[in-house]
Amino acid sequence: MLLSDTHSYIDEKIINYVKQADEVWHAGDIGALEVTDILKKYKPLRAVFGNIDGAEARKEFPLHNRFMCENVDVWITHIGGYPGKYSPAVKEEIYKNPPKIFISGHSHILKVMPDKTTGLLHMNPGAVGKHGFHKVRTMLRFEIDKDNIQNLEVIEFQQ
Repeated sequence: MLLSDTHSYIDEKIINYVKQADEVWHAGDIGALEVTDILKKYKPLRAVFGNIDGAEARKEFPLHNRFMCENVDVWITHIGGYPGKYSPAVKEEIYKNPPKIFISGHSHILKVMPDKTTGLLHMNPGAVGKHGFHKVRTMLRFEIDKDNIQNLEVIEFQQ
């Protein structure tokens, strides 16, 4: 389960999807750490802090989280941009040593797109919290099987 920009919000609808996942990945702007505490009760959590997150979140979670999931190199950061418009903080590393999946949050805009230059898959799950301009709350669900990314699904909730 991939989500971002909770801004201190979590509800039973989100938790019901979390319970079905193997892991939960949070791409920052957690807000209150009660959100991640609740997520960790149900599934293993990988997360990064975002620009609204305070000192406690920054102590618990990194700015960048790069790891292997099965045979897939995954990089999560909050403000990362997207293909053709990467953040200066990640751009050099993206082109020098691209992951297979590059995940960012921040924009509150759901986006899944390939980077034809590097071969990576960029994912931004949008925002699942209620704070922000978005009209629909979104998160992503997908499977990783060895080195395959498959069965991608957008999950939507009304504000």
